[in-house]
Amino acid sequence: MPHFAIKLVEGKTEDQKKQLAAAVVKAAKDVIGYNDDAFSVTIEDVSRETWFSSVYPKDIIAKKEILYKEPGY
Repeated sequence: MPHFAIKLVEGKTEDQKKQLAAAVVKAAKDVIGYNDDAFSVTIEDVSRETWFSSVYPKDIIAKKEILYKEPGY
């Protein structure tokens, strides 16, 4: 079953996170199918410092073989 783990630099509201989760699920349903019940989404807030010291090197750069969209920074 599809699970999406999203990491964001802190500062987004709970409403924005709920809208993001719903939009991700809707887009995935449109592309790969499945019912709403099949999906799960986690959203983790991280500091800007953690983003550049941990998320960027460990979750983005180190996983280039499974990275489908590169950041532009």
